[in-house]
Amino acid sequence: MTYDPTGHLLLTPVDREAPLRVRRLRQLGLGDRPDPALDAFAHKLADVTRAPYSMVNFIDENQQFFAGLHTPTGTHAGTGQGAAAPGGVSRFMARDHGYCPHVVVRRKALVLEDVCDYPRFAGNPVVDEIGIRSYLGAPLIDRTGMALGTICVVDTEPRPWGRAGLETIKSLAAELVERIHRREDSGF
Repeated sequence: MTYDPTGHLLLTPVDREAPLRVRRLRQLGLGDRPDPALDAFAHKLADVTRAPYSMVNFIDENQQFFAGLHTPTGTHAGTGQGAAAPGGVSRFMARDHGYCPHVVVRRKALVLEDVCDYPRFAGNPVVDEIGIRSYLGAPLIDRTGMALGTICVVDTEPRPWGRAGLETIKSLAAELVERIHRREDSGF
């Protein structure tokens, strides 16, 4: 048996809140189907950050679901699981892929200007399988204190997001949470 000192760094964090999150998302009517308003919000994220890909992501015990999704081509798979349409991006991703599960568990924004600079994140499957090189994401923490999911933007090139990027993604996350609260208060 060999010892791999970095092996523990690549694991997706344990998410003990996932069952409660799923229940809260169901109360809100979110997280199980694409939402045109969230697609529009993802488009806004892409415009503001000038990122080619952006998502409004809800996470359960097993997978991530992009209820809001923007891609450079505007093409992505619908509600079905599995591979994306040709030239598109699927709305589903395994829970151990990407960086949003880390943001949800940490409950803090995450800035990775070049994921390859961080051994903990460089080995994530999205680097080799999709070509992700930079990530900027923030949690969506609602009035109950639950981290519902994230908003994020990614690029296939390193990006100097800096403090301005961090403040922008946090502000946009707060804006979306307010929209979710207004939607809940109006009875959907």
